Amino acid sequence: MSGAVVTTLPLDQILCGDCIETMRGLPSASIDCIFADPPYNLQLQGELRRPDESLVDGVNDEWDKFKSFADYDNFSKAWLIEARRILKKDATLWVIGSYHNIFRLGVLLQDLGFWVLNDIIWRKSNPMPNFRGRRFTNAHETLIWAARSADSRYRFNYQAMKALNEDVQMRSDWYLPLCTGHERLKNKHGLKLHPTQKPESLLQRVLMASTDVSDIVLDPFSGTGTTLAVARKLGRRFIGIERHPDYVVAAKERVAAEEVLTPDKLVITPDKREAPRIPFGSLVERGLLSVGTVLMDKRKKVKATIALDGNLVNGQQRGSIHKMGAMLTNAPSCNGWTFWHVKIDGQWQELDVLRNKLIQELEP
Repeated sequence: MSGAVVTTLPLDQILCGDCIETMRGLPSASIDCIFADPPYNLQLQGELRRPDESLVDGVNDEWDKFKSFADYDNFSKAWLIEARRILKKDATLWVIGSYHNIFRLGVLLQDLGFWVLNDIIWRKSNPMPNFRGRRFTNAHETLIWAARSADSRYRFNYQAMKALNEDVQMRSDWYLPLCTGHERLKNKHGLKLHPTQKPESLLQRVLMASTDVSDIVLDPFSGTGTTLAVARKLGRRFIGIERHPDYVVAAKERVAAEEVLTPDKLVITPDKREAPRIPFGSLVERGLLSVGTVLMDKRKKVKATIALDGNLVNGQQRGSIHKMGAMLTNAPSCNGWTFWHVKIDGQWQELDVLRNKLIQELEP
């Protein structure tokens, strides 16, 4: 594919070619999320051997070699410019790297107008040791997650990430293993096909965190297709770009064999911000609560009664469930849905229980 702009996106395809030229052929503002695993420019000097003199199968491919830092920066700037152009206004980009390149990429991202949201530390549970014994074991890689701009209303599936982490807020350090075992693609000689194949667990977390079903995901350095395989499994549309023909062949076979989850299995915990807005008065109008019903806080310290218009009343004080909760506790603010409790079948429960019930009734 050349730099000529196409009118329709090559969805669910893996394109063989240079990433910069190929991205130039994609229409502006057409991609929901980019995951990029670019060359790290490792600057390796000679062979790397273990203490027993066996050769370490490291990264010595031509695609990872650049004449200078300036050449690497020029290459990185070129693909990042195209990446930002083809991203939608509220889209995000993920880029992964090591200490060799991630700081240079971070500067370029900010210079080009991206808005950095997080740096994620992928802490490897099974890192390769430092065989020369002259440095610390390099046990992590860094991902930068960035919105297209500071005013992007980007997607973050907070509740799903929290659920994935045993209902505790997901942190920015992820403890995941390297790609090994059956997941690691091998060539005809039994050697690993790609030196830096990423684990599917890493990409699944990335895509679950920042995309929705049917979103369009682009990987401009798709290698053996990890991003694309995970995207297919999760019901996302995808576009892969890879210049190495052998990797393209392997990726196509891998993606074609991927089992796609059925729609019922793709439902994740929704963010409360995405739930329909339910005014408290709707519970009264629909008969889920009655005028005059007494509400109390969890500790039974304060109480109020429900008025006909959906306000709460306590003596001469009158206000919404949020305002009344704040007034009676001298707090600057209050979430009335979780502060106030009502007796349901003999048990005191949060108002949120009734709100969720109404939301389910209103779902198509």
